[in-house]
Formats: sequence, structure tokens, C-alpha cells
Amino acid sequence: MAFQGDSIYWVEVEKVVPNPFQPRREFDQNKLQELADSIRMYGVMQPLTVTRAEVQREDGTFYTEYELIAGERRLRASKLAGIAQVPVIIREGHQSEQEKLELAIIENLQREDLNAVDRAIAFKQLAESFGLSHTQVAQKVGRSREYVSNSIRLLGLPDHMLESLKHSDMMEGHARTLLMLTDRPEEQEVVYKEILLKKLSVREVERIVRKIATDKVRKKNPGEFDAHLIELEKQFTESLGTRVQIQKTDFGGKLTIDYFSDDDLEVILRRIKEEAEAPNQSQEETVEKLSEHTPLAVNIAPASVASGDSIITTPPTPTHSVPEEDGHEINHGFDD
Repeated sequence: MAFQGDSIYWVEVEKVVPNPFQPRREFDQNKLQELADSIRMYGVMQPLTVTRAEVQREDGTFYTEYELIAGERRLRASKLAGIAQVPVIIREGHQSEQEKLELAIIENLQREDLNAVDRAIAFKQLAESFGLSHTQVAQKVGRSREYVSNSIRLLGLPDHMLESLKHSDMMEGHARTLLMLTDRPEEQEVVYKEILLKKLSVREVERIVRKIATDKVRKKNPGEFDAHLIELEKQFTESLGTRVQIQKTDFGGKLTIDYFSDDDLEVILRRIKEEAEAPNQSQEETVEKLSEHTPLAVNIAPASVASGDSIITTPPTPTHSVPEEDGHEINHGFDD
């Protein structure tokens, strides 16, 4: 992306090498050819962004090489068009691997060139390769923590569903809703096929998934689930943006909340503590106040995705519970 005051240079196409940290993995060949035809007629309208390096040859001499930071689609199309030079903006100074990845992600986000899957992979790579939390990744790419966490959790879907998302056969909203059925792969697959076959809207899929979740709990606890608890479970699920289950026991009950990352767990725990500490507040008031918040991205932890187990129902280690006035307990599930 060009900024006011940036100098534009013309360099030979063969001197520009790809960015090894390019987050964009999908390039539509038909659209690439269309861009090549346009470049052949009108030239490259948007400069590429590169860094410059002096590379030593075997004989001891040096030559200048330009490593691409952003603009790989334009570079590929320029090669297809057979043009000799491309306009570039040179970012001076040594760029670390982390900085190259950050710049590439930011440029693609600004141009909206990344599909949801490539974006998720890029965020995950930035977090895991450089030991960053979701909050730190969000700060670097200019997005909210919820946006980053929700993007990364998409990678919990099976590969064939990610392919459908990548090629726009379903929307990101569909994919996020399907994540609520991660521990029910057969039902998840049925809903996925219905999305493709019947072109269901995101709202329709949300209703189907909520019904599956409620019916599952009813079957697990026959005779113990009343309409009031079903409604509370629905409101908690909608307010927190993730699957929430209420389970009655002989000594009260448990509120089970799915989450994805340590960041999410800390935020949801803080909100629950705030509500638990509020004096003389009924369950209905708690739900109503929670719903005033922006929906929180709390997701399924990676260990749960791999094993298919529920996170909080039977934790291996002691949990911290906040007693409610009616004898129920809120189970916060600290899984390592």
C-alpha cells in the first residue's frame, strides 16, 4: 500500500523474489490471467512493496535483490504478461521475519485479499511462530482480539469444510456456527451438507444447531430439563457467542462454557466474576446484563477438538466454583 511521500522505483521483474511468509495461498488462475491482460494493456497501477538486500555471489561480487512484502498477485500477473519492469515502493532497513509476516498480513487485510481460511492460518502462524497471544496479534494487525480468536478457531473445522469456506461455498458465519458441533462430527457433517444443498442462511443454521444442542442435553438428562432452563441456556449461548450447557445434578447444577484460548478464558471468567459479585441480582438480571455486552468470542480448546470430549463436565483437576443463591454452581473449567 502506497503512502503519501513514498518514492516509487522501477525494477526488473526477475530481481523481485517472493515473500516466504506470504499469507495468501490461493490465487484464482482465471482472475490472474485477467489481471495479466489488464497489465499488458495499462501497466501495473498499484506499486509492489519490497525490501532491498545486497546478495553475495560465489565469486565475491554482490547484486541487488528485492524481496516481496506485498503484491504477489500483481507480480505473478506481471510475469504472465511478460513485462520487464514493475513499480515498487522500497521499505528501507532490515526487516525481521516477524515484521515481514506482519506487513504482508496487514497489506492483504487492507486490500481484503485474504479469504477467511488464509487469514486464519496467517494469524495462527504469527501467534505460534513468534510466541504472541491473540491480543498481541490483534494489536499488530489492527483488529480486535475477538476478530483474531474467531478467525483462528475456524481451523478447528475438517479440511473439506475449510475448502468450502475458502472457495465461498459457505460463509464465515456458517463456519463459526458449525464449530458448535465440533464434538458431534456426524451431526456437524449433516448440517454442513444441508448448507450446501439448500443454501441455508446463517440464521437458519444457528437455529438448527441450537436445537441440536438443546435436544442432546434433554436426551442426556430426561425429565430434568424444564422450559426455564432451556431458555436460560439459549440466552447464555447467545450472549457469550459460544455453546453453553446447563446440567442439573442432585446438589444443584453446572453451567458448562466452551472456550478456545487463555485470553478468552480470562475474559469470560472476569465477566462471570463481575456478575457473581453484583448484590441481590437474580438469574434473569444476570442474563440480561450479560446480553448487553458485545458477544464474546469464546471457543473450544484445541485439546477438546482433538479428543472430542466436553471441556468442563468432568475436569481432571479441581475447579473454582462460584455458588449461586439457588444452590447451582458455575463451573469455570481451568484446563491446561
